[in-house]
Amino acid sequence: MSTHTFSFIRCLLAGCLFILVTSCGSNKKSGAEAIDKFKVKQLLEKNTCFACHKQNERLVGPSYLDIAKRNYSDERIVELIYKPEPENWPDYPAPMIGLPHLDKSELLEIARWINSLE
Repeated sequence: MSTHTFSFIRCLLAGCLFILVTSCGSNKKSGAEAIDKFKVKQLLEKNTCFACHKQNERLVGPSYLDIAKRNYSDERIVELIYKPEPENWPDYPAPMIGLPHLDKSELLEIARWINSLE
């Protein structure tokens, strides 16, 4: 094998490795804007979400991770916050109350964060 061919193969392999490494650990949804986790935490506190939900543990309601596993769109999560459907979560004895007074733009940020969880 010539030196030129060997160099070409090395460059090709290096390029493949670069693509593989840079694609690992990306958000679950490609092309998603960076999520400000500090701001989301503030919104969760402001809207008292932590009273019933935790990131990785079942509390009064499902964990955010369990919600993410349902693959709801961000908009659908907001709809379900405004008008919950308790039949979606039959294993929880206390149904969520509707929260139609909450700001939609804030809820969309929270929903986007939920959907980024893996």
